[in-house]
Amino acid sequence: MRESVIYQEILAEGEAKGEARGEIKGEAVGEVKGEIKAMRQIATNMLAMGMPIAQITQLTGLSLEEVAQIQR
Repeated sequence: MRESVIYQEILAEGEAKGEARGEIKGEAVGEVKGEIKAMRQIATNMLAMGMPIAQITQLTGLSLEEVAQIQR
């Protein structure tokens, strides 16, 4: 019986650690997606101002292809 209790405790601890790792990873992914969305909006504004694509890529870190896609 005692072994079963120990097993349950170990299992619960493992699940808690796994959930914590998943939350951290999810937050990191969300932050990256938010940053990309912000850079795309900035690029949209720069294009509207008539800025050259090469300059936009340097300032935002977006690729030429990404900026050209936004331009379309």
